[in-house]
Amino acid sequence: MHLTDGFDRTFQYLRLSVTDACNFRCSYCLPEGFKKCGSPPPLSRDELRRAARAFVSLGLRKIRLTGGEPTIRPDFDDIVADISTVGGLKKLALTTNGYRLHERVERWHGLGLNAINVSLDSLNREAFRRITGHDRCHEVLHGIHRALEAGFSDVKINVVYMKDINDHEVADFITLTKTLPVSIRFIELMETGDHAAFFRNHHISTDVIADRLKILGWAPTIKAADSGPANEFMHTNHAGRIGLIAPYSKDFCKSCNRLRFSSQGNLHLCLFGNFGIPLRDYLQSDEQFEELRERLISAVRSKDANHQLAFGNAGMTRNLSAIGG
Repeated sequence: MHLTDGFDRTFQYLRLSVTDACNFRCSYCLPEGFKKCGSPPPLSRDELRRAARAFVSLGLRKIRLTGGEPTIRPDFDDIVADISTVGGLKKLALTTNGYRLHERVERWHGLGLNAINVSLDSLNREAFRRITGHDRCHEVLHGIHRALEAGFSDVKINVVYMKDINDHEVADFITLTKTLPVSIRFIELMETGDHAAFFRNHHISTDVIADRLKILGWAPTIKAADSGPANEFMHTNHAGRIGLIAPYSKDFCKSCNRLRFSSQGNLHLCLFGNFGIPLRDYLQSDEQFEELRERLISAVRSKDANHQLAFGNAGMTRNLSAIGG
């Protein structure tokens, strides 16, 4: 049995948020830092495990742990161990700002994590500090190298592509792939409810990068069924790859294969949807398994065909940390 919507899209990929808190202050997401707002605590280990088990039983094969910053949870290692043992799961991934990567990546690999995305918006120490509020560029780069040494074969670097902030660093990131076997993914800046002015000032299309890649001899690759939204390119003289995520491009939503589950237990059918479907009440007991599955099947059938970003409608998304980016 698989989760399928009304447009014949089948879902194999879940972004599972374990917290909306983050310790970085990225200019495009939480420039003033994370502020608690009296919401209930994030999903417990048992609730996360029950959610993961239900989704995997309905055909999802890849789960990405997201936040906020997932690794700030004191029980994060236990969460990895719990979810990696869910029967039928093929890939357990993590998106992180990388601040603990160099210390703990070997342990995470041993617990069953097998793919890592690291946010790294600049290779320049001072620019990194201005973007994130932290002087940790070297530390994050060191963590990426440690991940490769630990045996991770699927390491990606996420770069939010911003005009007049880091758009001049594209060549430096491309050069990094000559020897480093990672996928560097340039992500177009997306408008959110809290940051409309920032978006207007700094949005730039990744078409600029696509044109450069073609001139430099990079060729597009074929997407795997459980891949994220990036269109990847490879070059015979580079160990790594380049990926482009362009949410404002035509037909971006046509191949959507992913769902989001927030740290409060809400199912989000789209990052930029107008609502989340509360399902936490169905995560309180293992005996609710079948009822939860039925709710998921019914909810996914109502997924819209497209987001409305092109019309300036970011839905309920205040910032990318709120529901797992």
